[in-house]
Amino acid sequence: MCGIVAYVGPRPAAEVILDGLRRLEYRGYDSAGIAVRSDADGGTLQVVRCEGKLARLEEAVRRAPPAGTLGIGHTRWATHGRPSERNAHPHQVGRVAVVHNGIIENHLEVRRRLEAQGRTFRSETDTEIAAHLVDEALAGGATLVDAVRRAVRSIEGSYALAIIDAHTPDRLVVAKNASPLILGLGNGEMFAASDIPAILPYTNRILAMEEGELAELTADGVRLEDAQGRPVTRPPRVIQWSPLQAERGGYKHFMLKEIHEQPRAVEDTLRGRILADRSDAFLEGAELDDDALQALRRVVLLACGTSYHAALAAQRWLETVARVPAVAEIASEFRGRNPLIDEHDLVVAVSQSGETIDTLAAARLARQRGARILAVANVLDSAIPRAAHHTLYTHAGPEIGVASTKCFVAQLAALFLLALRLGRRRGALDDAAFARLAEALLRLPGRMREALDHSAHAPAVGRRFAAAGNWLYLGRGPSFPIALEGALKLKEISYLHAEGYAAGEMKHGPIALLDRNVPVVAVVPHDEHFEKMVGNIHEARARDARVITVTDREDPDLGPLCDETFVVGETAAELSPFLTVLPLQLLAYHIADLKGTDVDQPRNLAKTVTVE
Repeated sequence: MCGIVAYVGPRPAAEVILDGLRRLEYRGYDSAGIAVRSDADGGTLQVVRCEGKLARLEEAVRRAPPAGTLGIGHTRWATHGRPSERNAHPHQVGRVAVVHNGIIENHLEVRRRLEAQGRTFRSETDTEIAAHLVDEALAGGATLVDAVRRAVRSIEGSYALAIIDAHTPDRLVVAKNASPLILGLGNGEMFAASDIPAILPYTNRILAMEEGELAELTADGVRLEDAQGRPVTRPPRVIQWSPLQAERGGYKHFMLKEIHEQPRAVEDTLRGRILADRSDAFLEGAELDDDALQALRRVVLLACGTSYHAALAAQRWLETVARVPAVAEIASEFRGRNPLIDEHDLVVAVSQSGETIDTLAAARLARQRGARILAVANVLDSAIPRAAHHTLYTHAGPEIGVASTKCFVAQLAALFLLALRLGRRRGALDDAAFARLAEALLRLPGRMREALDHSAHAPAVGRRFAAAGNWLYLGRGPSFPIALEGALKLKEISYLHAEGYAAGEMKHGPIALLDRNVPVVAVVPHDEHFEKMVGNIHEARARDARVITVTDREDPDLGPLCDETFVVGETAAELSPFLTVLPLQLLAYHIADLKGTDVDQPRNLAKTVTVE
C-alpha cells in the first residue's frame, strides 16, 4: 500500500519525486525516502530516508539536496518491519537502490539463501532481498534490465518495483505483479508511479502496467516487455483530470472538499448514461448483450470496506428494481472458501482504486469458474478493470482523503444504473417505473447540494457529542448500508468505537449497551420502514440514550424524540442513501476535526489496500 515515484529526464529528480510523493502520501506515511543517482565520482547513489511523515524527508532534502536527474522515491505503510529509518525505502545494496510496494511471500527462503552466500541484511523488510538479487546479477556482468529480469524470477508474491543502478546513468527499470504501477510518458522525460495524481502535473499520457510486465525507462521512451521477455506495444491512455482536482481548493482537508464534491461526482457518473428518450440506461464499456442478460440467474457483488456498503445497497436495488437474485459478499471471505459460482452468474467487483487485492483475487477466482465479470472502479486501466470482461467507470475524479466519500456515492450511482439496465432488459421495469426513477436520478445532484446546505449545523452537533466514546448507528432496508457506512466513517477518522446495525437486530444484543453515554444515530427516511424505525427510537429513548436522526422531512411524531435532527430533503425512496449518507460523513468529519486527528491520513489506514 506504499507509494512509488520514479523519474528520468532533464529536471532535478529530487524535486519531481518529492512533488509526486506529496500526492501519494495518502498511500503510506510512516516513513519516506528518495535515491538519486549523481554523476560525481563516476556515478554514486545519494539516499535520504526518514521515519515519520513526508515533511521530515522534505526537511532532510532541503538541508542536503541530492543532485541528479535520475531517481526513485517512496512513502511507506509498514507491512514487514516496524516503521523506522532502517526499514524505510529506498533500500541500497552496493550500487543498487530499490523501492517496493507489495509483499514478497518467499522472502525468508530467499534471504536464507543469500545469507548463506555471505550477504548481510540491514533491515527487517522483505524488500531488501530484491536489492540483493539485482546487485548479485549486476556483479555477474548483467545489464540493469537483465538483472531485474533475473531478480523477479526468484520472487513470489506481489510487487511493484523501481530500481536504479549507480553505474547506469541514463535509465531505470520497473516491474509489476499484483501491485499498481503506471508509467507516464512525457516529452524528453519519463515517469513511473503507484497512482496517477503523482505525475499528472507533468503528463497526462499514461500506460498502466499489466501483471508480470517489466519496463525500461529512459528520457527518450519506454521499452515494455511481458513476463516471458517479449516486447509489448500498446498506446497510452490520455487522462482528463486536471491537476487542480487533486488540490484542496481552500478547504481545511481533502475529505471536506470531497464531501462537497459529491453532487458533481454523481452528476459526472450519470452524464450521458440515462437515455430518457429510449427509456434505458447506457453503460459505456459494460454493455452486456441481451442473451447474456436473459441467461443471468444471479448477481454477486464483491467488495471491501466502504465499497462493500455500496454493494449492499446495490443488492437491494438489483432485487427490487431489476428483480434478479443478488448477494453482496466481502471479497476476502468469498475467496477464502470454495464458492458456488458458474457461467450463469454476473460478478460485479466494486473498488474505488481498482487495485484492492482481495477484490481482485476474488474476481479472478470467479472468472476462472466461468462467471462474467463487471468491474466498477474509479481509476482508468487499473487492475480490476483489466481482469474483468466489462467495466463501468465512475467519474469521481481523484479522491485523496483515505476515508472514501465521493467515490462511494459515485459507486452508488453506477450500481443504480446497472439495476436500471438489468430491469429494463429483463422486463422487470416498465416505462412508467423507469421514467419515475430516471427523473429522480437526474434531479439527485441538486437534491444532494440542498442536503449539504441543510446539514450546515453538523459542526454544532459534533461539538455536542464529541465526548461520547461509543456510538450505535441504526437503519432498515436501504438505510442499513448507510448506518454501516456512517459508523465506519466515524471509526476511520475519529478513532471512536461505532457500530452499524440493522435496526431489527437492536433487541438481539446492542440494546444492552444503551445509556445516556451512547448516542444512537438513526437513519429514518419516510419509507416502508419508517414506523418500525420510530419504534426503535422509542426503545433507545427508554434506555436514556440520546438520539440523532437523519430523515427526509420534518415530522411532528419524530421531532420530539430526537436530540438532534438532520433533514436532508425528499427523493424517490430507492435513492434515499444518496442523501442520508451526507450528514453522517459531515458529522464524522467535524468530530474528527474537533479531536485533532489526521482526517485525511488516519492512523494505520492507507487509501488502497494492495496487500493481504
